[in-house]
Amino acid sequence: MKKRFQIKILGQEIAVFSDSGDEHVASVVRYVNQKADEIGKTSHDGNALQIAILAALNIADEYFKNNTLREEAYRQLETRSGKLIELINGIRPQ
Repeated sequence: MKKRFQIKILGQEIAVFSDSGDEHVASVVRYVNQKADEIGKTSHDGNALQIAILAALNIADEYFKNNTLREEAYRQLETRSGKLIELINGIRPQ
C-alpha cells in the first residue's frame, strides 16, 4: 500500500507516494539532494531548474552505467557456471 511522504528537494516541498519504507525514501531524498548540491557548487548560474535537470542527467547516467556493469557480471556468471557444469559433468565416474 502506498504511503504519502512530504519531501524536500532543492528547497521545494513535494508530496510523493511510495510503496517503499520511510528509511528508503529518506535515503533517496538524501541522494538526490546530495547530487543537486554537487551540481549547485559547480554551477555559476544557480538556476534550480537547471540544477535539477543536471542532477537528473547525472543520476540517469549512473543508473545506465550500473545496469551495464550488472548485465556484464550476469553474463560472466552464466559463462563461468556453464563451464563449471561442463567440468562437473565431464568428471563423472564411469
